[in-house]
Amino acid sequence: MTIAARHPPTLFALAATLIAGPSGRGYLAPGTTALSVIAEGDVMLALNARPKPVRIDPTRTAVIVVDMQNAFASAGGMFDLAGIDISGAVPAIDANRRLLAAARESGMAVVYLQMSYKPDLSDGGDATSPNHYKELGMVMMRERPELRGKLLIDGSWDWQIVDALKPAPGDKIVRKSRYSGFCDTGLEAYLRARGIRYLLFSGVATNICVDATARDAYSREFWPILVEDAMNHSGPDFNRQSTLWNFENALGWVTRTDMVIAALQMEPAEPQPI
Repeated sequence: MTIAARHPPTLFALAATLIAGPSGRGYLAPGTTALSVIAEGDVMLALNARPKPVRIDPTRTAVIVVDMQNAFASAGGMFDLAGIDISGAVPAIDANRRLLAAARESGMAVVYLQMSYKPDLSDGGDATSPNHYKELGMVMMRERPELRGKLLIDGSWDWQIVDALKPAPGDKIVRKSRYSGFCDTGLEAYLRARGIRYLLFSGVATNICVDATARDAYSREFWPILVEDAMNHSGPDFNRQSTLWNFENALGWVTRTDMVIAALQMEPAEPQPI
């Protein structure tokens, strides 16, 4: 059942105690609830998050699944071939399964970002582009001839979204050739056309493409919320910690899959006299 069907457009006065701890930071205290604050025509859910709970309208929220492709999350993919630890991809995939099931059940939009290059690499950038020198796939295909045409190339196995998280009918797929999903893509236009303001980010890598896209979202007046257990990072763990710290303190919010699911499952109280 969608959020709209469960929560008719009427004004509810809801009893909700949002306790973020003595410092005013952190998740809700155990035993408290994340109930809705509902305005006329809207359903605002209090999503348990750091540094404080954040109110979102689920009818104006999308899950942005960043680059959950074989390249970054599967044995034999680009990250694995480069010697990057991908062990964190398995729990991230499981968290995404649960997150996406709940989002689709509630009628929330789901958008997949997919890192992609044309076979001739014409969209990868020439020698005047920093992408030519810094993006891992471009570098590996140049330095290892046996990999040419195989990493992140449209239609290749490496490019494909992992089998466990294949898009469902109605999901949007946005092709990108830079770290940020907003760079030379139709992502912003798609979100604006649907009145979406709140973005729940999952995927890989926490510290690269998730970070780049969520930062751009913040600068475009979207509300970026990182679902930390539904992401995996590259490199040392301090990369993950740094990204989460930045979003918790300066750029957005950090939550977890179970907290999103709990918020979406909340039912409104009986209407109270105004």
